[in-house]
Amino acid sequence: MNSDTVVRILQKSFRVTLGATASLVEILQDPQKREANLHKIKVELDQLTREWAEKGEVTEQEARSYVDQFVAQRRGEMNSATTVTTTATPVQTPSPEVQLELQELTAQLAAIRAEVERLRSEENKS
Repeated sequence: MNSDTVVRILQKSFRVTLGATASLVEILQDPQKREANLHKIKVELDQLTREWAEKGEVTEQEARSYVDQFVAQRRGEMNSATTVTTTATPVQTPSPEVQLELQELTAQLAAIRAEVERLRSEENKS
């Protein structure tokens, strides 16, 4: 990840934080905007949650298929009387910047999930 990409990510993060703060101030100051913004957030979060669930399901199926193939291949190698040499492809570990970004995105996703659950429980109480 080059320095230009890092600067763009930081700039975008700053703008998202600034925009979220401005929206929060609007929500706190204007009850009508509060309801409109909360409805908008709920609808968008529900849509994103559905999309992420679908993507997660596909990814889970792909991962299971890969693991099943890997296990079947290993069993076949163990049961085989002949010795087969395989060449291992090195697995690239992500850079520390990418790992940090993944951790931040995971934390944001956890916060979004908590907010969705909170909104759902509030909706059920109403």
